[in-house]
Amino acid sequence: MLIPILLGFARFFGLYACVGECKAHVFTLFGKVIGTLDQPGLQIPVFKFGPRALLVPFFGKSYVVDTSLRQHYLRSQMVNSEEGTPMGVGIWYEMRVTDPVSYLFTNANPDGSLQANVTSSTISTLSNLEMEKMLEDRHSLSRTVRKTVSPLSEKWGYTLGSVYIRKVAFTDRLMVDNITEKVVKRLVQVTSAMKQDGENRVGLIKSETAYRVSQKMAEASASRPKIVGKALNEIAAADPEILNTVLSVMEVDTLIESNAEVDLLPDSSNVLIQVGEGAGRES
Repeated sequence: MLIPILLGFARFFGLYACVGECKAHVFTLFGKVIGTLDQPGLQIPVFKFGPRALLVPFFGKSYVVDTSLRQHYLRSQMVNSEEGTPMGVGIWYEMRVTDPVSYLFTNANPDGSLQANVTSSTISTLSNLEMEKMLEDRHSLSRTVRKTVSPLSEKWGYTLGSVYIRKVAFTDRLMVDNITEKVVKRLVQVTSAMKQDGENRVGLIKSETAYRVSQKMAEASASRPKIVGKALNEIAAADPEILNTVLSVMEVDTLIESNAEVDLLPDSSNVLIQVGEGAGRES
């Protein structure tokens, strides 16, 4: 129980201070700043500021300032384009306290002043710009806003980080509906044109493919007799009997494919005479 009591008395009399991460302790004595502790860890003010640090609990004050990165988003800041169109702009920015003394004593409301400065700089930068540029060149416009705000923010103990114009929107509902209707009509026209162009290309590819296929088939049909004749000549030169057999087979195959009626007669003269007499009576 004795150790916490002793540590509490030591902290009350300013014998030590625990500085956290992204924190800064500013010490004042008789209304004047005597120093700042911004290194994290256990700090001994007496070693930093001398014996006068012991008087701070009685005749001064210690301030704790948050130096971590802060992010803010300002919604629907009203600006007018060159065409007179009212538009709402969203602004995202980040800041960090780099000078705790200036942050505490230079401006009574540094956060509100920085926000107002960012807003006014954005409005002055974007007002009377062409709508197309306002919608497309947001990165360069964001850099312009940051460049305008940074000098003043440094006087108030801030360092301004990234500034980004995140959203640009139309506030007039009727104008939004008109623009939407025009965009839809344009998309329909573009879609129809793309569809027709695709159909034309597909038809052209089909016709070219059919032409090439017919050409190749014609070349194959034209080369077939030459190949068959060459093969038959080689067979005839090797063995005429085989050639005769092949021709007989080809002849039979042709007859079968033609679906013609074929009468097979035996080698008997009597049958041939009977067939001839029957044909004479019918005539």
